[in-house]
Amino acid sequence: MFWINGIEQNLISASDRSVQFGDGCFTTARVLRGQVVWLDKHIQRLQQATERLLMPSVNWSALTREMVEAANHTEEGVLKVIISRGSGGRGYSGTACQHPTRIISLSDYPLQYNNWRTRGISLALSPVPLARNPLLAGVKHLNRLEQVLIRAHLEHTDADEALVLDTEGQLVECCAANLFWRTGDEIFTPNLSQSGVDGIMRQRIMACLAANGQSVAVVAQPASVLADADEIIVCNALMPLLPVNRANGWEYHSRQLFDFLSQHCCDV
Repeated sequence: MFWINGIEQNLISASDRSVQFGDGCFTTARVLRGQVVWLDKHIQRLQQATERLLMPSVNWSALTREMVEAANHTEEGVLKVIISRGSGGRGYSGTACQHPTRIISLSDYPLQYNNWRTRGISLALSPVPLARNPLLAGVKHLNRLEQVLIRAHLEHTDADEALVLDTEGQLVECCAANLFWRTGDEIFTPNLSQSGVDGIMRQRIMACLAANGQSVAVVAQPASVLADADEIIVCNALMPLLPVNRANGWEYHSRQLFDFLSQHCCDV
């Protein structure tokens, strides 16, 4: 199901800047028991992204209402929200765009996440790097061609997710998830100041650990550091948390961090 600016429909103008330039941002939320999980965090993420992208003001009260109403259509599913700069003018300038487009879609919940939480997943090192750009780093913008290529390469492997580096060879994230690892008592996550998406579940995990007296080191490191790790987990707002059994040939058997976070940070 699709809604555009609050109207149930699936057609959008060819002049919309989401089509022309990928000019916008999005968030993907889990729907559980007919409600949007962490609704306020998803709205906050979109607000921050539109500010970073210098977009005109969005009718946030209307969007919130539309998200709530869309979620009422299912017991469990995936709600994706896209904010486009809208239509207006020609060329790269967006000065003629005063009315952002709100796009909401509702789809089924990926059942593999339930299986993966039990059995764990494997990661394959992707040959596709993420370009560094601090102006866009952390933002879930609509330019996802890097992820499309990462996914295309992943589908030629037997792995469940990709381990992604940036153009300087530093760990960033997975194709559609953030990354944490534990070595002894120390917990690490990649620095996202140059590329990647600062996910809602990533933020939640870091806040949860801090509240329990455990710091997380935000680091710029190559994939080789994972050879010495005792445990790897990946996360996003849908999963929301998955244990990793194997990454780039290295194997992991501990679920100490996964079990702790599942108990303290995953109230869904």
